[in-house]
Amino acid sequence: MSRISVRGFAVASATAVTTVGAVVGVASGNSLPANGDNLETTAADATLLADIPVGEQAQVQVASLTQQADAQAAAADAVARKSAEEAARLQAAKDAEAKKEAAEETAKREAEARAAKEAEERASRSAVRDASSFSTQSSYSISEVQAIARQMVPGDQFQCFSNIVDHESSWNYRAQNPSSGAYGLVQALPASKMASAGADWRTNPATQIKWGLNYMNDRYGSPCGAWSFWQANRWY
Repeated sequence: MSRISVRGFAVASATAVTTVGAVVGVASGNSLPANGDNLETTAADATLLADIPVGEQAQVQVASLTQQADAQAAAADAVARKSAEEAARLQAAKDAEAKKEAAEETAKREAEARAAKEAEERASRSAVRDASSFSTQSSYSISEVQAIARQMVPGDQFQCFSNIVDHESSWNYRAQNPSSGAYGLVQALPASKMASAGADWRTNPATQIKWGLNYMNDRYGSPCGAWSFWQANRWY
């Protein structure tokens, strides 16, 4: 190779080497100057590819390409990691939003179900007959008293109400406890408390049922609540 203008070739070589990151100085182990403003000075001090023995030039070139490939691979890995992190962040946000929407939908369905049940219960209560709607009689059989109760007590509470009356009076609306004075179907104590439901509480089972139902609802939430307490304590 003829070396024309060694200084000019050095400048050109230094420029090329600076661009790719490193043929100059590989053989000697020196690093390039960080400032590329004075390329002539760099070229004068650097070992040029042409100055390296022919047998070693291929090794220097391979080493430079390897460095470039490693740098590119590292950059690609960084980009891939950043992309993966961003994708994971977006997916997490998407999952959180979907979970929130599902929870809101579940809460909405539960609220609708509760509202429907409450409406059904209100409708059931409104269909229940009041004590005043029954004509009074001089006396009532057990079956007649039970028939009245079925029309006054909500259907889902009747069995619990019936259980209590079975134990307290066996459906005898004139039953009286000789020792305590408790009276009637639900054995009110004192008996006069039933006057709040009607003046005919002594002889009208509908009035007694009305009072007993109100008592169970007010104190225990429902006849079934009263029955649960009765089972645990044998009184209510």
